[in-house]
Amino acid sequence: MHITKNVLTDGGAIPKSCKVPLILGIWGPKGCGKTFQTELAFKKMGIETVVMSAGELESEVAGQPGKLIRERYRKAAELGKVRGKMSCLMINDLDAGIGRFTNTQCTVNNQIVVGTLMNICDNPNQVSVYENWREGDFINRVPIIVTGNDFTTLYAPLIRDGRMEKFYWEPTNEDIMNIVHQMYKDDGLSQADIQVLVDTFKGQTLDFFGAVRASTYDSQIRDWMVEVSGSSFDAEDADFKEVHRRLINKEGLPEFEPVPLTLDLLLAEGRRLVAEQDAVNNAKFSEEYMRGVKTSKGKKLPSILGLQG
Repeated sequence: MHITKNVLTDGGAIPKSCKVPLILGIWGPKGCGKTFQTELAFKKMGIETVVMSAGELESEVAGQPGKLIRERYRKAAELGKVRGKMSCLMINDLDAGIGRFTNTQCTVNNQIVVGTLMNICDNPNQVSVYENWREGDFINRVPIIVTGNDFTTLYAPLIRDGRMEKFYWEPTNEDIMNIVHQMYKDDGLSQADIQVLVDTFKGQTLDFFGAVRASTYDSQIRDWMVEVSGSSFDAEDADFKEVHRRLINKEGLPEFEPVPLTLDLLLAEGRRLVAEQDAVNNAKFSEEYMRGVKTSKGKKLPSILGLQG
């Protein structure tokens, strides 16, 4: 609806006196399917998407990320014009790139990115890339979709009404059931099996259930590596040069058969992944490393975990 509303605004169906937000901010807990659902909507509507990530919002060159945003915005406008399709600009994990967190530093590029996005929202049809302002250069309005986990870390004027429309996505248990069922719909699992799987790992993200499915291929990959190398993983003289050669040259690569999935197999893989999660959460090696370490003044150093942004 957000994309449709912006296109209708450009077409004159909505009066220019109405301030239609250019940005749609989809935020919520990690791994709950924000990007997945957004890409699914793009596919269903046949929308051409220009994608950016949070890693492109910082650079050693001051002003480069702001310029990149304007270039990508104009690229999206050009795609819509040349290919005759609706287009949009998508920025993933916006808060990771320009969010203000405790003990993190705000850089010049952070400020430029925020200012660039605010300026585009205020003038979506006039976006210049270089220093010279092109007065008569008008482009199509391009909706901007951003995702993130915590928009409270963003600069308040950027997320105000009129610039950004906000949508909080936290799927219910029923939503998670339906999404996971779509993941496994070609594997012969019933709705009851999915219910047991979701209930067993209650509180896990949607990414977790995708990882469970992917991990079922591990045994086939391991067997192929052993077959090609002629040695087992734990052998002292294990030599995987042939595996390396085939992967690099894309020669003699296998075509794995889909693993017959059963509820018991998925539960076993899920418990293994949960055990790995618990090991990471319980180890806290950084605290162990820093225990008892003192500065030259005799004061204990703070925990490494406390220094992370």
